[in-house]
Amino acid sequence: MARIVDGERKNIVGRKVRALRIAKGMSQQTLSEKLETEAIYICRGSISRIEDGQRTVTDMELRGLANVLSVSVDALFEGGEA
Repeated sequence: MARIVDGERKNIVGRKVRALRIAKGMSQQTLSEKLETEAIYICRGSISRIEDGQRTVTDMELRGLANVLSVSVDALFEGGEA
């Protein structure tokens, strides 16, 4: 099923995901592998597209990203606190 999102960016958390991942010294591949332990299956290429704002993020993926990056879901949003 196609996902329809207005505007150029398909998510608002990608930049923060990238910043947190880099701050933790984690590669995109490592993030992908850690997400698998949360039963979230996002390949390295899709991580890249999320970080570039080219891919939407589901609520379950958002929760998994927050868990793996050890932050709250709110912290993944631009102004969110870690």
